[in-house]
Amino acid sequence: MKFQVEIDIMPLDEILDPQGKVVQRSLGNLDLKGIEGVRIGKHINFKIEAETKEAASATVEEACKKLLANVIVEKYEYTLTEV
Repeated sequence: MKFQVEIDIMPLDEILDPQGKVVQRSLGNLDLKGIEGVRIGKHINFKIEAETKEAASATVEEACKKLLANVIVEKYEYTLTEV
């Protein structure tokens, strides 16, 4: 079976996000008012071949923990869709 994987990686809520702060300040400088709490993250997508959805999920978990996300300062969520 083939699955489409969509992963969102964001800084943990407790971690300062300097890139998000710069973007939020810049939006204010562009006279775009009322925008707050800007956080910048990553979005990763790919396809994976696996016997089952559970096997695909296990592989995605391993990829996130070992390479894609720094679990000390980032959190991640993902979806698997059969294609």
